[in-house]
Amino acid sequence: MRRLLPHVRVRISEQNPQGATFGFGVVFSDQALDFLKAHDPETHSLVTPHMERWQNMTLNLPKGSVVLDGVGFSAIGRLELIEILRKRAEALGVEFRFSHIVESLDELKADLIVGADGVNSLVRRSLGSEFAPHLEVLGNHFAWFGTTRPFDTLTQSFVETEHGPLNAHCYRFSPDRSTFIVECDDDTFKAWNFSALGEEGSARLCGEIFRDVLQGAPLIANKSMWRQFPRLWCDKWVAGRHVLLGDAAHTAHFSIGSGTRLAMEDAIALVSALAAHEDVDAALAAYQAERSPIARKIVNAANTSAN
Repeated sequence: MRRLLPHVRVRISEQNPQGATFGFGVVFSDQALDFLKAHDPETHSLVTPHMERWQNMTLNLPKGSVVLDGVGFSAIGRLELIEILRKRAEALGVEFRFSHIVESLDELKADLIVGADGVNSLVRRSLGSEFAPHLEVLGNHFAWFGTTRPFDTLTQSFVETEHGPLNAHCYRFSPDRSTFIVECDDDTFKAWNFSALGEEGSARLCGEIFRDVLQGAPLIANKSMWRQFPRLWCDKWVAGRHVLLGDAAHTAHFSIGSGTRLAMEDAIALVSALAAHEDVDAALAAYQAERSPIARKIVNAANTSAN
């Protein structure tokens, strides 16, 4: 927004401290950042040198492994990506308020309020009926760990245990680190009594269950609580001078790894609409009309993958 509309003042209110994040890596399909190169080549050139890349996907099944070639992925550490974007934004004059929790929309005085505040969005909840959200919590449980084993490819590992099946979604995001997401159905979750173990206990037990996959490497916890995926879609992304993007408006299951991409594409579409229309309300209407159907296609694919 500052690049295309330099006369606009932009202020970001972030509840976490500067330099803090939860989770580990962000993965993209091979061509997924082409949109960023087309719309903001400067930022693209800052991000891409820090990415890990590979061409294949590996499925580890109870009866053997299968390699799918020619898929193509890239990944980067979540904190590393956030810091690159923060520095870029600050260089363009964006104001940041870190460790600032917004309790009510009444405290925000602006011509336009952008709710990029996640699946638990205050903006969406405060104007719930106007955004017309549909929310469903899926039955499987998952926990987001990291590991010191750098996987060669994006890897899905399925294991059978005495208490039921589990799956691990794994991908390298730095030369010596990988994301390691463990998922299981409700019966398996209860049989292993994961809810009583806490983060570190779950990390140790999952490390034992996936010992062969990890090749002895430990699992690392970072806010690695067990969760059930919230499947969210808002029919409307605009309510007056309030607008949603990313997980505040829609979620895409992690099995297709498109949540960050969708949020970035939403932001580009919103800014492009604001730059193309002098009237803010007309710009917001264009954003809703043009972006929502495109995002819906990816969200539908994620829903199919989750099922």
